Amino acid sequence: MRLRVAASNAEGSVLSSPSKSYTHRAMTLALLAEGESVLRRPLLGEDTLATLEAVKAFGGKAVRDDVLRITGGPLRCPDNVIDTRNSGTTIRLMAGVASLLPCATVLTGDESVRRRPMQPLIDALNRLGVRCESTRGNGLAPLIVKGPNLGDRTEIRGDVSSQFISSLLISSALKEVDTEIVLTAPLKSRPYVDITVDMMRRFGASCHSTSEGFMVQGGQRYRPQEYTVPGDFSSAAFPLAAGALTGKVTVRNLDPRDAQGDRAFLDILRSLGAAVEWKESSLTCTSAELNGTDIDLGDAPDLFPMTAVMCAYAQGESRIYNASHVRLKESDRIAATALFLRDMGADIVEKEDGCVIRGGRPLHGTKVNAFNDHRILMAAAVAALKASGETVISDGECHRISYPDFVNDMRSLGARMEMIP
Repeated sequence: MRLRVAASNAEGSVLSSPSKSYTHRAMTLALLAEGESVLRRPLLGEDTLATLEAVKAFGGKAVRDDVLRITGGPLRCPDNVIDTRNSGTTIRLMAGVASLLPCATVLTGDESVRRRPMQPLIDALNRLGVRCESTRGNGLAPLIVKGPNLGDRTEIRGDVSSQFISSLLISSALKEVDTEIVLTAPLKSRPYVDITVDMMRRFGASCHSTSEGFMVQGGQRYRPQEYTVPGDFSSAAFPLAAGALTGKVTVRNLDPRDAQGDRAFLDILRSLGAAVEWKESSLTCTSAELNGTDIDLGDAPDLFPMTAVMCAYAQGESRIYNASHVRLKESDRIAATALFLRDMGADIVEKEDGCVIRGGRPLHGTKVNAFNDHRILMAAAVAALKASGETVISDGECHRISYPDFVNDMRSLGARMEMIP
């Protein structure tokens, strides 16, 4: 299916989508905690459902009613290959879980996941005594992971994916020995690691930062919890941007004190000139004349496509930088974003770590290749609201990966969007 979008205004209020990052971690920690955890308002998108299937493969029990109940306990060797579908977070977190077992676990995913880098995590686990290898010998999935995980020190780059560090942190707490994690390159996307540390603490374990990376005390145990998943700032960016470009939109159930790095989108909106206002747990964004600026996305790479769209509609020059790691997501998001914006008439020059945009040109509808990337699809759809004519975007249902209600929410705000064959 494709998504057809026509020029239209967004006005009104929507409930925030639950956080994908927090849901992944809550499900994983519930698996590792002995007893029943109750998760309220979890995101049940395609990525987090992949994590839930992996939880069950490792012996967790899950019951879905008005809440999600996960019963964890002793890990079980999976009977079959674990397919993480399109979820890079799932394969990386579950590689850490698999390292705790003495049996071999095979982890794979779809074509996109099988292109995403795994070598840094492979090397880090091997340094801990784990047998971890790429079946094709190219540093990519499918992976074979076989514990036990007995080492007390490892090294890993911090600038490829923060998910590697999250995987090591979560699994290390359950080992008998303390584990030192040394970062050999600066940590990017640190707020995602902060979320992991926060969730570990909520489930009864801890770690601390050192001058070189992290130290995780061994012999800890996770405890089952009742936990309500907060709203997702990365998903909220799309309706908020629609408000900034075409009208006035409020997103409810967001925590202004949340650790999510994608909360930075509020600062981005303000720096471009949009009107942003908090009222308790509701955030409202109102359209205004936008002006170009320089934006560092080192800690918030998921915001790249939507930020580039905002800059294309802002008067003057904008520079988005420090986002080279966004090339290693579901698609090369720098190239994919530059392609669709250029096709819509924007003046955009791609750089290795971002782009330069000379904004203010009127944009027009076109055909967009979303590369089966949910954030490319949603950013292009919001861009189309202010463009003349109609825009037709491929892979129209891939928003279900992270924001299942995206199209329904946007329609409720007045956006003219529909699925077509």
